[in-house]
Amino acid sequence: MNKFLYFVFVFVFLFSSQLFAEENIMILKLKDGDVKIELFPNIAPNHVERFKKLANSKQYDGVVFHRVIEGFMAQTGDVEFGNSSNEKYDLVRAGTGGSDLPNLKAEFSDIPHLRGTLSMARSADPNSANSQFFICFNDAPHLDRNYSVFGKVIKGMEFVDKIKRGDGSSGSVKDPDKIISLSSL
Repeated sequence: MNKFLYFVFVFVFLFSSQLFAEENIMILKLKDGDVKIELFPNIAPNHVERFKKLANSKQYDGVVFHRVIEGFMAQTGDVEFGNSSNEKYDLVRAGTGGSDLPNLKAEFSDIPHLRGTLSMARSADPNSANSQFFICFNDAPHLDRNYSVFGKVIKGMEFVDKIKRGDGSSGSVKDPDKIISLSSL
């Protein structure tokens, strides 16, 4: 009987751990392939919650990568002006909008901005993150402890590397690539 209870406990523990792990895995569909993302709810719980809420309500689907700087990062997530399938789509204003939800307070951490890191974009106000986020192409230590890291790419970074780059130091993109879909695993 004790062995039976032990195996039941182990099974339940492993199963619930797997469910928790899958709950924090997202799939970002890009034109060249799927990108698997692991979220960090223990590091940035409010940012993870917001990201999942917007993704699971399909608000990121069709949103363009409006700012893409070679060797640095690809920024997207403007669900207000950057959604190419929305009547408010305006590429000139993409990067200035957000969701109708309130801005988030900063959740800075010691997690470094390495290649594949997902971090929330914001204005000069540290507590202004809303819906926009970026994925680092390379390590960006100058961002550490200044932006809220909330996840990382665990598979498919080669597809992120194929996102169309922008022009000049601003990284603004003409005819940008977009998020086909973003959802939980």
